[in-house]
Amino acid sequence: MALDLNRRGYDVALCDQAKFPRDKVCGEFISPGADPILEQLGVLNAIEALTPKRLKGVAISSYESAELGIDYPAATETGSRPTSLSVPRYQLDALFLKQVQSAGVKVFEQHKVTDFIFNEGCVAGVTGWDENKTAFSLSCKLVVDAGGRNAVSLKKFSLKREPSGSTKIAFSAHWQGVHLPDDYCYMHVSRPGYTGISSVGNGRANVVLVVDRSALGGEKTEVFYHRVLMKNSRRNEILLDGERVEPVRSVESLAFAVKPAPCGGLILVGDATGFIDPFTGEGIYLSLRSAQLAGEVIHAGFKGSNFSRNVLSVYDQQRRQEFGGKFLLSRILQWLIYNRPFCNRVMKSLASNRVLAETLVGVIGDILPAEKVVSMRFLFQLLAGTLKGKEAVKLREGG
Repeated sequence: MALDLNRRGYDVALCDQAKFPRDKVCGEFISPGADPILEQLGVLNAIEALTPKRLKGVAISSYESAELGIDYPAATETGSRPTSLSVPRYQLDALFLKQVQSAGVKVFEQHKVTDFIFNEGCVAGVTGWDENKTAFSLSCKLVVDAGGRNAVSLKKFSLKREPSGSTKIAFSAHWQGVHLPDDYCYMHVSRPGYTGISSVGNGRANVVLVVDRSALGGEKTEVFYHRVLMKNSRRNEILLDGERVEPVRSVESLAFAVKPAPCGGLILVGDATGFIDPFTGEGIYLSLRSAQLAGEVIHAGFKGSNFSRNVLSVYDQQRRQEFGGKFLLSRILQWLIYNRPFCNRVMKSLASNRVLAETLVGVIGDILPAEKVVSMRFLFQLLAGTLKGKEAVKLREGG
């Protein structure tokens, strides 16, 4: 967001409570749809210089079934198949910070924003504490809150709406010596949740486990993480000769919605606008794209010298229009993957119908619009596999 506004010619200050580089729980997966945005921001070449892993698609298994490898669909214009980036988050965030500093943005690390300054009912700045616990304040025309699930806006205005039902928790750690037979993100669905395993380059893999919070019980985090990973025969094969090289990290509250900001002078981007389950989420793309949409609305606000709630609400409307289908797909797939008979049926449909499979992965990878799959016709095909004559996707036993 800071890079986007800086490139538009605005004077930008960036406050972050962290000191970089810092690590965080993340799937470390950037879907193919993000490449054009990263290129537009001028950071794609710098990311490629980190020698990230390029993944050609997703390999999925359902409750110990054979893995189904699905490539991203070929682009209509070029006929070539896109790939996704897989890169350690601490490297990615440090790179972005360097790019922001090089662009001339004023960066304030270890500056925790705790409240807003108001002028005639609109946000007109921020206050907080620096690394020395000294109070600071910054006045501005507009504030962008990109503070994630713990954003100050969510707390101050009580904007977060937790979902009904059980709370999800994700565990993550890097491993080395993991056996990944192909350049896929490996998704394994089995009780009590699912995993995502992918290479992040330099001989390391990121291993993420997502379960209901209640499944943890009183068991120690690392014991639970390893026990559940190795319960699945395919995961056991992948990880058997591997070694975890860092402590297991965790993050809760993996799915929540957010109400619109109630005042002018304030826009929320990224996870501060809500979060969908990581099985289909791909939060980095959603964050990048929401920043693009916000940048256009902010630019219009500057041209009209108007940052009222009414003017900025255009951004909320655009977000709903662009991401509403993806959020609905996430809720549908969440129901399917936790229902074993339906999950197995979906896998059989995908295995027998390459177009169906690549369309679904294309939407998950942010290459195709969600409307391609959020329809009764597609969902019926997904559950019944009724179309005939499509090329079968190869099932690969044990890779």
